[in-house]
Amino acid sequence: MNDSQAHPVIKGIVNQLDTLTPKGKILGSYIIQNPRKAVFMTTKELSEACRVSEATVVRFVGQLGYGGYGEFLQALRDFVDSGLSLPDRADLPGMKGPGTDQLHRVVFEEMNNLRQFYETIDMKVLDRIVEQLIESPAVYVVGSRVSYTFAYYMGWSLTKVRRGVHILKGSDSTAIDWLTNAPDDSLVTIITTSRYPNELIKLAKVARRLQHNLLVITDNTLCPVIPFAHLSLVVPSRSIPLIGYPTTISCIINYLVLELVNRQHPQLNEHQERLEQMYLENDILFNMYAND
Repeated sequence: MNDSQAHPVIKGIVNQLDTLTPKGKILGSYIIQNPRKAVFMTTKELSEACRVSEATVVRFVGQLGYGGYGEFLQALRDFVDSGLSLPDRADLPGMKGPGTDQLHRVVFEEMNNLRQFYETIDMKVLDRIVEQLIESPAVYVVGSRVSYTFAYYMGWSLTKVRRGVHILKGSDSTAIDWLTNAPDDSLVTIITTSRYPNELIKLAKVARRLQHNLLVITDNTLCPVIPFAHLSLVVPSRSIPLIGYPTTISCIINYLVLELVNRQHPQLNEHQERLEQMYLENDILFNMYAND
């Protein structure tokens, strides 16, 4: 991992190392040297690895400024996740095993992520996102690689509840043309998950230069696109994925679309009736009542 000591969780340990107790120094040194091991350890496992008590571990994370061991692990998880290659991820604990165990693992981790999202989400941020989705003259949803799946799903869903929605692929250079020709004060929504394609960082810079409003939806507080955002929504996961966790981001997209439906009923009816008429006239969707 490059420049690991620049990360807040490691930097915090390094900065306080001289002020820690001898046992605290042992813990700090172990975590700095073995973050990929420590991130999967319980307080008991970490205490045994460092030959200190569990109470010492709890006091250690408290001295670093964390509200609890779980909060510390989340920060450490974000750090580790940001620097792992595909081979690294494939070798993580739990990645290999019988099919039934893997199914249980995947379902359990997605449920944990949803629970964490539900318990920690800032509804004021979601409310501001909904307001921008309603008020913006145009919405451009951008993704790349795996995050393009979410961008397409969000963009396609939004077209059912408002006009002026465009879906852009970050790897397509014409995305710059679309953003350059976009109406003033358009909302550019970039969805990006680890490992954060450079092309999305570039498009974030373009959106800011063009003075559009930039919303970033991501899975890690260390996402390099966040510094360019006017508004960001971080959906962290409690585990480190091989590719990614789709459930929570999909859930957020569903919520945003439903909330738009709730807030713009008069305009919505006209928009959806127009869509349905086009579907019918052009025989787009299966119609069980159509004449043979």
